[in-house]
Amino acid sequence: MKFLVTGACGQIGSELVPVLRQRYGRYNVVVSDIDTTRLMTVFDEPSVKADVTIRKEIENVIEAYDIDVIIHLAAILSARGEENPSLAWRVNVEGLYNILEIAREYDLDMVFIPSSIAVYGPETPDNPGDIAIMRPKTLYGISKVLTELLGEYYYMKYGLDVRGLRLPGVISWKAKPGGGTTDYAVEAFYHAILRREYVFWVRPDTRLPMIYMPDVLKAFIQLIEADDNKLTVRFYNVQGMSFSAKELEEAIRKYIPDFKAYYKPDPLRQKIADSWPKTIDDTRARRDWGWRPEWDLEKMTVDMIENLSKMLLKQ
Repeated sequence: MKFLVTGACGQIGSELVPVLRQRYGRYNVVVSDIDTTRLMTVFDEPSVKADVTIRKEIENVIEAYDIDVIIHLAAILSARGEENPSLAWRVNVEGLYNILEIAREYDLDMVFIPSSIAVYGPETPDNPGDIAIMRPKTLYGISKVLTELLGEYYYMKYGLDVRGLRLPGVISWKAKPGGGTTDYAVEAFYHAILRREYVFWVRPDTRLPMIYMPDVLKAFIQLIEADDNKLTVRFYNVQGMSFSAKELEEAIRKYIPDFKAYYKPDPLRQKIADSWPKTIDDTRARRDWGWRPEWDLEKMTVDMIENLSKMLLKQ
């Protein structure tokens, strides 16, 4: 099985690719991104510059490397998408359509696409399951609803195996986040370790579902390898933990007592955060393919501080 990972230089791809290469073999995992400099810095061959909005560039990679599975990570996230809606549309919608059509025409085995809690909106009930009212209020969220619905459509109409995870806020230390509403949950650690004060852009009581990167990687592998006959939906909720901005501040201060934090809610990002649920129900993932998160706020905080401190000291 040969993989193509699009948008590989992002927060998830930079950590997922090494896991995939260790599991399936380096030369069976081809990475692509539009950021040539970072692509050459982060990854060994096989790697190739490719823009998902230019169909021919993706087709060339599929043909050159005889790809079986596309893991489609290329996307413009929520906050950045509101700043540049036209770019978000081109990458998240036109890029998605290119990927699905190429997978259909080349008869690929699978397309794996992460979705997001951004699909939810103010009308979504508390602790929503996989099938729930969505009605998002951001272009990123709208594009991810389209991702899920088109994925289901291609599965039902063409038999293309499209599957994915509906991710909460992703926390990690190896790569900086890229314009998401929940990025404060990563940035706060950087500021605390560097002994800088941090201004949260949400209220202290803002509570959102989150997940730590090791759990993300585990969930990717589990769902990629899951038996299609056991899947009851195409996109699954997964949650690692749920905490407020204030609880995160206190968790960090437990280990860095002089950490100073303030709150100045940004109207745009606070509005987005308020439209999302505080927790999500991942019962179906637990039942269908054995999902179990391993990281909570306390355990994650210790690991983030330890590893991020080492990384920042080297710089």
